[in-house]
Amino acid sequence: MLTIKEIKNILLNSDRLLTEKLAGEAKSITEQFFGRTISLYTPIYLSNYCSSHCTYCGFNSHNKIKRIKLSLEEMRREMEKVSATGIEHILLLTGESYEATPLEYLKAAVNAAKEYFSVISLEVHPMETAEYRELFSSGVDGITIYQETYDSIRYKEVHLSGKKSDYNFRLNAPERAAAAGMRYITLGILLGLSDAAEDLLELFRHLEYMEKTYPGVEYSLSFPRLRNIKGKEFARSDIDDITLFKIICLARINFPRVGINLSTRENQNMRDNLLGIGVTRMSAGSNTSVGGYDINPANSQEPQFDIKDSRSAEAIMALLKAKGFDPILTDWRSINRQQ
Repeated sequence: MLTIKEIKNILLNSDRLLTEKLAGEAKSITEQFFGRTISLYTPIYLSNYCSSHCTYCGFNSHNKIKRIKLSLEEMRREMEKVSATGIEHILLLTGESYEATPLEYLKAAVNAAKEYFSVISLEVHPMETAEYRELFSSGVDGITIYQETYDSIRYKEVHLSGKKSDYNFRLNAPERAAAAGMRYITLGILLGLSDAAEDLLELFRHLEYMEKTYPGVEYSLSFPRLRNIKGKEFARSDIDDITLFKIICLARINFPRVGINLSTRENQNMRDNLLGIGVTRMSAGSNTSVGGYDINPANSQEPQFDIKDSRSAEAIMALLKAKGFDPILTDWRSINRQQ
């Protein structure tokens, strides 16, 4: 494991040769363990109701936006629209409201999603082990949960109220999900909230612990940067492209077998340049608004954040094939889980 001094020295070093060396090593490792494959997924936002006040998020409870929660019929319309692109891995998201999107609502969404997709993951509020177990039994394959920042003091400064302000409950959520039987878990930090080097080291330590304690789970990492929301800065990210590039290289070099995600928070050029370097999973054709695919017109949408790469899923697939990559639309299909 790298030391904090080593990570900071790498991130702050402007020597181009160092960056090229990191890229070469990361590329070699990625090809060794993943070949030239990129798994694709698409997010569907089910609700923007939220009971927490997180200063950087467009869904936070103090932000004056139109609150929407999809009905079962509306979910199906959104799912059908995304499914038509060929994507088979879906990420279902909500704001952090235990009241608006309780367990039964999530299970209903999962049951609907099974009609359209082979792989279903959730990015929702943290839950207890028993609840995760129910979701797994319903058909959920994976959970995405970012600690945002591992600096507990900074965490309190940006999570002002609501359940999300409970640092430890969120920190322990991946372990509860693993104990419940989830097949894969995505961890991450929100770059720009706190010191990137310190957060990266703690994320690596967290992942190392999870791998040792729950070795049967497939893990992946994400490194989203803070983004504007409808053009408005809720918080500024000071992480430039080269720093993000190095972070992804360090993640790949230190954890050869983990997946590394890259979302449409990043622009087209950045996403294209990171292909083959360390990234193994990409979102495609994304919309970060509730009902953004088929329910609500663009001029009335309330996004969680502004996307930077608006290319369709079909365009991303064509790009990957043109560059010699194999787009993977689903990682597995369940043959023995009770439907």
